[in-house]
Amino acid sequence: MRRLRWAPMLGILGLLLPATAAIAADPVQGGERYLRFQVGETTSYGILEGDRVRALDGDLFGSFSKTDRTYALDEVQVLIPTEPTQVLALAGNYRSHLGDEEIPPLFRIPQPFYKSPSSLVADGEPIVIPKDSPGPVHFEAELVVVIGKTTRKVSEEEALDHVFGVTCGNDVSERYWQNDPEAKDVQWWRAKGADTFGPVGPYIATGLDPDDLLMTLRLNGEVKQQERTDHLIHDVATMVSYISRYVTLQPGDLIFTGTPGETSAIEPGDVVEVELEGVGVLRNPVAAEE
Repeated sequence: MRRLRWAPMLGILGLLLPATAAIAADPVQGGERYLRFQVGETTSYGILEGDRVRALDGDLFGSFSKTDRTYALDEVQVLIPTEPTQVLALAGNYRSHLGDEEIPPLFRIPQPFYKSPSSLVADGEPIVIPKDSPGPVHFEAELVVVIGKTTRKVSEEEALDHVFGVTCGNDVSERYWQNDPEAKDVQWWRAKGADTFGPVGPYIATGLDPDDLLMTLRLNGEVKQQERTDHLIHDVATMVSYISRYVTLQPGDLIFTGTPGETSAIEPGDVVEVELEGVGVLRNPVAAEE
């Protein structure tokens, strides 16, 4: 098993250490790590080269080339890794989360739902708990699939050819709005799609087997979730193929693939980290809406 790093809680916002510094030396087997970043007024895609970022010209999901512009990681602002047209997520995609040895009939087929693109926040940005949230608000560590090409009605055998890479995600969930009948919410539109409820990043890793990666969530440095993605009920090819039967996916679209085990509440002042083998660490403080 890959040795995990432990990152203590250092407070939020100004005291939060950037994840980029912690994982610059962590190699990717068989692929690269890409990021979307900003320097001054310029936004670019780049590729990690040790502890530096090399800017790219062109289309990350089409034709691109390396430039001679490089920056130290601590010189750049890491952004949300793509600008997706759609963000989908899978409900009930680990037995350990369902709490049943047998898969309930409802989850024997993939159960996708939508998250708002406005829910996405980058590494280091705060998860903001809305003022009117009765709570609790829970973390959910997730592998996130990054679509690489237009994907419509693809077979399971072809589906992985349409996946560009993977990144880390946190499907933040307001449980009262999600589950309590008194909330009178028919859909999960605010429970899982509220602004800042979709931390994602910091990098897109290519060349990995998405169905066999170790995923760990730490809350204030304490491990709360840890499971390999080979425990997914519906693997990446299955869910991409299934979704593409009904919804055309575009390059840069994101699919959150479900969370394992038990989840618990986050509170203002907490720091949540999602680490995915070969990708890195997605680290976000938690704050209250002002």
